[in-house]
Amino acid sequence: MGKIICAGLGPGDPDLISVRADRAIRSARQVAYFRKAGRQGQARRIVADMLDREVREYPMEYPVTTELPFDGADYNDLLARFYDGWADRLAALAMHDDVVVLCEGDPFFYGSFMHLHARLHARARVEVIPGIPGMAGCWHATGQPITWGDDVLAVLMGTLPEAELARRVAGADALVVMKTGRNLPKIRRALAQAGRLDAAWLIERGTMPGQRIVRLAESPDTDCPYFAIVMVHGHGRRPALLAEAAE
Repeated sequence: MGKIICAGLGPGDPDLISVRADRAIRSARQVAYFRKAGRQGQARRIVADMLDREVREYPMEYPVTTELPFDGADYNDLLARFYDGWADRLAALAMHDDVVVLCEGDPFFYGSFMHLHARLHARARVEVIPGIPGMAGCWHATGQPITWGDDVLAVLMGTLPEAELARRVAGADALVVMKTGRNLPKIRRALAQAGRLDAAWLIERGTMPGQRIVRLAESPDTDCPYFAIVMVHGHGRRPALLAEAAE
């Protein structure tokens, strides 16, 4: 009996894949990966030069991405059936040989594989290989530390309501906002409300071909690619604020 091995691929640059994940990918005889219908898929692109010629590939094509509201019943029903079906199929594939599932970033940090893991861990042998989260690749791409001293780092989703985003932005020293895309105008407004827009950066395709780093205030108020993150670097604000409060 084989096992299901989820390999975290890191932020996008193939050179940032762990040695353990590299070994699993190069020796794989079965590989599965998520992708949007009609696309190669980012995970598949990252490992393009690593796969054996005889490897059997299983593209897991999302039935829906942005066509339906992410919090709607139809969206959740379609994705639940998608994950149910692929959990069954992966379990069957692993009956005879290992199958490697590719996952961008770290599988347990907002990764799609988490939904498969919840369905598989009690019925199959599952191994998860950690990866560098995409946000870590992005803050290194800016050439600046994301936190200093006892800075509090907040990781937010751009899908949150605007008022909630603004509240959490105002309370954080350092900030990472994921799931940007069509949420970018809302994120920009929330940052402006909290007085943090001038300190915000937009990093598109961090560590990948086409990487772009720009101050958010200077970027057009339009959507951005799926692989994009908004960041505000910390500067050790909390010690200064505590000192002021003590005076």
